[in-house]
Amino acid sequence: MHAVAPRVVLVTGVSRYFAAQVAARLAADPRIDRVVGVDETEPTGVAASLLTAVDYRRADISSPGIARLVTDAAVDTVLHLAVVAGPTGAGGRDAMKELNVIGTLQLLAACQHAPTVRRLVVRSSTAAYGASPRDPAIFTEQTALRAMPRGGYAKDVVEIEGYVRGFRRRRPDTAVTVLRFAPFVGSRADTTLTRYFSLPVVPTVLGHDPRIQFVHADDAVEVTCRAACEDHPGDFNVAGPGVLLLSQAVRRAGRVPWPMPDPAMTTVAQLARRSGLVDFSLDQLDFLVHGRVVDVRRLIDDFDYSPRSTPEAFDDFIAGHGMGAPVHAGGLDEAERLLRAGGRAVLSGLRSMLEAKGNRR
Repeated sequence: MHAVAPRVVLVTGVSRYFAAQVAARLAADPRIDRVVGVDETEPTGVAASLLTAVDYRRADISSPGIARLVTDAAVDTVLHLAVVAGPTGAGGRDAMKELNVIGTLQLLAACQHAPTVRRLVVRSSTAAYGASPRDPAIFTEQTALRAMPRGGYAKDVVEIEGYVRGFRRRRPDTAVTVLRFAPFVGSRADTTLTRYFSLPVVPTVLGHDPRIQFVHADDAVEVTCRAACEDHPGDFNVAGPGVLLLSQAVRRAGRVPWPMPDPAMTTVAQLARRSGLVDFSLDQLDFLVHGRVVDVRRLIDDFDYSPRSTPEAFDDFIAGHGMGAPVHAGGLDEAERLLRAGGRAVLSGLRSMLEAKGNRR
C-alpha cells in the first residue's frame, strides 16, 4: 500500500449527499491542498452546507469540457462518485444512462490524457454481480458475471467496469480502485431500500427468504476516503460482514410482511411507484427475490479496515429512523388500505394477463 496523500482531488456527483460527505472529509484533511467538486446540478440543503471548503464547479462530466477542468486544475486524484442508481429528473432512463455511461467515458478520457492523474477511484455496486437462482452462495471479486442483469443500473455498472478495465490497460501508471458497494443503510440513509423497509406493510415474494447484505453509509465514506489517500489498486467488495434474512430484517424493523406470488410483486412495485411510496427498479426486485452476499476479506486485509456488520448497520438504520417497535394503529390503518389497494391491483393485473392470453388463442 502506497500512502501518499493527494494534493488536488476531483470529486464528481457532489450535489448528492454521499459524494458531498466524501468531498467535505477530504477538504478537511490538512495534507490535501484542494478539493474540486463537480456536478451538473447545484447542491442544495445539507449537501450545499457540507461543501463550504470545497471548490465547487458546475460542470457536466458527459461533455468534453471535463478534460480541460482536470488538466487546468492539475488534478492528481479523481473520485468518480456520480453513478446514480435510478432515473433522476425529466430525462428518465436515458438521462441516467447518459450520466452513468457517457459521463464515465468522458471522465476516463480526460484522465487518460492528463499526465498529473495518478489515482482513480470509481463507485460501483455489488449489483454488478446480478441476482438470479444460479448465483453462488458468496460472490468474490473474481466471480464472473453469469448473465447480464435485467435492470438498467446493474447494466450500467457492468458497462462502466468494462471501460475502467480498458483504462487500466492504457494507463498502467495510475492506481485504479473500483469499490463495489452493497446497498447503503444507516441512521441518515435515505434510499429506495430504506424506504422499502419503512413501509407499514413490506411486500415479499412467497417462498423466498433471501440472504441480504448492507453497508453502513459512514463506513462507505471511510473506505472511499482511504481509497483517495492510499493506493489500493483492484476491485473491492464493500459490505458489512454477516447477513440477514429478508424476514429477519422485516421483523427487526417492526414491519408487517406481505408475502405474495412472484408475478404479483411487479404489480405491487408499480402500485408503490405510482403512489410515490417507493420507486422500485428491476435490480432491486431481483435483489429482494434472490438476495446477494459478497466476500469482504480482500477489503479488510488490503484497507486494514472492517466495516460494521450487516446486522449492526441495519440496527443503526432502525434506531435512526425511530423504527423497531410494532406498527402503531395509524400505521395498521395505512397497511390495511395498501393491502386492499394492492389486492385490487394484483387481481386487475392477473385478469389482464389472462385476457391477453385468451386473445392470442
